[in-house]
Amino acid sequence: MNILASVTVSQAWCGDALAIAVFTNPKTASDEQTESQKPKYLELSEPLKSLDVKVLGCTLSDLIIESEFVGAVGTSVSGRVGIDYAIRKVILIGLGDPAKANPDDWRKAAAAATRWANKEKVKKLAIAFPSYNQNIDFTTQAIAEGVLLAAHQDKRFKSKDNQPFLLEQVEILETNPELASGAIAKAQQIIDGVILARELVSAPANIVTPITLADTAVAIAAESNYFTAKILEKAECEALGMGAFLAVSLASDIPPKFIHLTYSNGTPKRKLAIIGKGLTFDSGGLNIKTGAGCSIELMKTDMGGSAAALGAAKAIAHLQPTDIEVHFIVAACENMINGKAMRPGDILTASNGKTIEVNNTDAEGRLTLADALVYADKLGVDAIVDLATLTGACVVALGEDIAGMWSIDENLAEAIALAAKDAGEKIWRMPLEEKYFEQFKSIVADFKNTGTRAGGAIAAAMFLKQFVETTPAWAHLDVAGPVWTERESGYNNAGGTGFAVRTLVNLIIN
Repeated sequence: MNILASVTVSQAWCGDALAIAVFTNPKTASDEQTESQKPKYLELSEPLKSLDVKVLGCTLSDLIIESEFVGAVGTSVSGRVGIDYAIRKVILIGLGDPAKANPDDWRKAAAAATRWANKEKVKKLAIAFPSYNQNIDFTTQAIAEGVLLAAHQDKRFKSKDNQPFLLEQVEILETNPELASGAIAKAQQIIDGVILARELVSAPANIVTPITLADTAVAIAAESNYFTAKILEKAECEALGMGAFLAVSLASDIPPKFIHLTYSNGTPKRKLAIIGKGLTFDSGGLNIKTGAGCSIELMKTDMGGSAAALGAAKAIAHLQPTDIEVHFIVAACENMINGKAMRPGDILTASNGKTIEVNNTDAEGRLTLADALVYADKLGVDAIVDLATLTGACVVALGEDIAGMWSIDENLAEAIALAAKDAGEKIWRMPLEEKYFEQFKSIVADFKNTGTRAGGAIAAAMFLKQFVETTPAWAHLDVAGPVWTERESGYNNAGGTGFAVRTLVNLIIN
């Protein structure tokens, strides 16, 4: 898809379709006293009135009255313009109260315009949106991101007969091409990483394996002179004492891969490690996932954390930020079942010497992350962030749209929260309750790998904390809910969402 910035005003543009974003009617101090006298519908600005009368044959006015459109955030109304006019179709998209507007409203509005254009079989779409806080660069980037995210439809495993109609060109009107072209390019670079993560998560486990993840990492490194890739094979992991990670992989016919991508450009002022959980399929092991709601068919998504890490790495390969060193780490394997599988009751030794009694083989992600955290802890980085589809308990606590965050460092937690806010990705900080680790007490080992059901997401974070000993800042993100969606929502289509890629990119480059 081609996205262009143009100085053309709406009144002078001609083409298939025009998308216009509008705020609700401005409020006044007397609004509460004159509620009955307030306009029922959206009042068009003078430029939009001119556009409506001179170019659109009063289509906007008719649509507003017929649908009682007020411009509330997330709402839209659309219709066909008369055959004698320069624009065939038009859509009005609400941005809500300008005082409450946030950057993500622009992404979602652009996504809504894109979906509408595809549904209406539009090839050439123009977008006329107000600037967010008068920032042309930011507004253009947000619009471009929304367009690209909504336009991406993963049809790799559909027959050619089912390929969708695709929008070919989007023109962002009334902006400065010299200023906006860089923002569009940046959006494309970031969304390339999001799309990689989406497609990794959406692909089945017979397509995306630990080998696939390793090959993806090597390919990312090959794109940039600032990346190096190291893939540790099983024997090398054994030499490092990664007994927790390797135990999870024992029953798989596909060998484990420990992935270490390093980005370094200039003299680093910050050193950061990003760890992504990389279970390309999780059967549950001998504690096999069974019964209604076990979602074993979706366990291809259990590498959502690694997908986010690799997606962020791909974006960073394009963006090439300076004076920073970033390590992207994935302990990739499958959790399967055969005669070699780890058993409930087995005792494992992680690479830091701590022993773990396995009382549930379906709590395997924390075992792989344990050795990954120890590995990262030895790199001398300033901060570690791990991402994992770790617990169903986090989904119960926060739902499917919000990730949980735990951190030992206030500055890192604030930086992640700000990065997520700018990305429009929802993250909620959760407590690290030391008392909750008591449930992991073991008679025969240092601790068990699971505790009681209560506070399961918090307890899992406390388990991971045991493997960070020297790094001053660490955060854990449980992304079990938002990495996958069954329905179209915002700028995400059904399937893998690429959640956390944009948050990670913001964290790295800002």
